[in-house]
Amino acid sequence: MVAAKKASKASKASKAAKKASKARSSGEGEKRTRKRQETYSTYIYKVLKQVHSEMGISNKAMNVMNSFIQDIFERIAQQAAHLVRISGNKTLSSREIQTAVRLILPGELAKHAISEGSKAVNKYNKSTSD
Repeated sequence: MVAAKKASKASKASKAAKKASKARSSGEGEKRTRKRQETYSTYIYKVLKQVHSEMGISNKAMNVMNSFIQDIFERIAQQAAHLVRISGNKTLSSREIQTAVRLILPGELAKHAISEGSKAVNKYNKSTSD
């Protein structure tokens, strides 16, 4: 019985300590801000409207597309990092990204992705040289 009372007092003390630390960390009376989750949703939606302006997309479909893009991004990044390690370089350049895209994406999709990527890099280089 005595042990039960001690355990109860200990749990109450730990709860009070947690409340006090939360109040200190978040500030008195302030709302805590949620950690922002980064997604590609806005970009997916913009591309959808460019291709099919009359069409919409459900939340489930948006989540599937977001997961797909994150997966492809991770695969390309891992492959590019692997290529950098193999070559002995310390810098990840557009050349490694291009090679990773060729290795991961199939045929025509890889060619299209490389042409779009090259176009974006050229546009960036042109804007920074001015």
